[in-house]
Amino acid sequence: MTEQTSPNYDYTLGFSQEILDALMRRTADTNAAHLLPYLKPGMRILDVGCGPGNISVGLAQAVAPGELHGIDNEESQVNVARAIAARYQQENAIFHVSDATSLPFEDGYFDAVHFHDVLVHIPATQLALAESKRVLKPGGVIGCREMICESCFTYPDFGILRRTWDMFEDVIATGGGHPQMGKDLKTQLHQAGFVDSRIAATFEIYATPEEVEFIHLVAQEWFLSTEMQEQAIGFGASTQDLNENIKREYSRWRDHPGAVCGLAFGIAVAVKP
Repeated sequence: MTEQTSPNYDYTLGFSQEILDALMRRTADTNAAHLLPYLKPGMRILDVGCGPGNISVGLAQAVAPGELHGIDNEESQVNVARAIAARYQQENAIFHVSDATSLPFEDGYFDAVHFHDVLVHIPATQLALAESKRVLKPGGVIGCREMICESCFTYPDFGILRRTWDMFEDVIATGGGHPQMGKDLKTQLHQAGFVDSRIAATFEIYATPEEVEFIHLVAQEWFLSTEMQEQAIGFGASTQDLNENIKREYSRWRDHPGAVCGLAFGIAVAVKP
């Protein structure tokens, strides 16, 4: 088993502290609930694009004393995941620097594969799914939860905040990603040769004062960062005036008593025949 260090795709969001905080809010119980009923003690599970391992540790708990292998193309995230697993004393969680389209595992090694908000960023969707299918045992399950960007919302919109989501979609698409992947999961899994797909959808809702403040911070520090503004302006998705207006209206949104943000996700669980 060899580790890969030359990934062929980029994680669009980057890894600022704000994004790491957002990722750490997610757990297996809340974000992989669709897959947990299929997991049993003693299984081997692969967490593709594990990030800081916040979901991975819950998956590892579900299959203990079996193995959880997490892969990510970002070494810093793998290091964080290892530290998180150590904190939870989850000794059956093993993490690797690797590429989703070239997995360092033998055929039929795993009972289950997990994707969370990863396929949306991978240009070669079918290659990633083919690799996941290769390392699954016959009868093994794959569980995916991926964003549907066009269904995400910030409300009240004030006639402008939707443009932030539009810019986000453009950035993902320009990087070769698939901003509506959550809607396309059934088709993609069918094309990859998986069967018995079960499809659902969920929202992550941010509405408490603390959650609204958090979304405002992420918007200011990431959506409206200098780097993101320059990218959006560079490929014609925004202008400096538009960015300034959006920044002002996000502050207005934060102070509105009806402020709410919803992130939309498509869910699929399927089987390798």
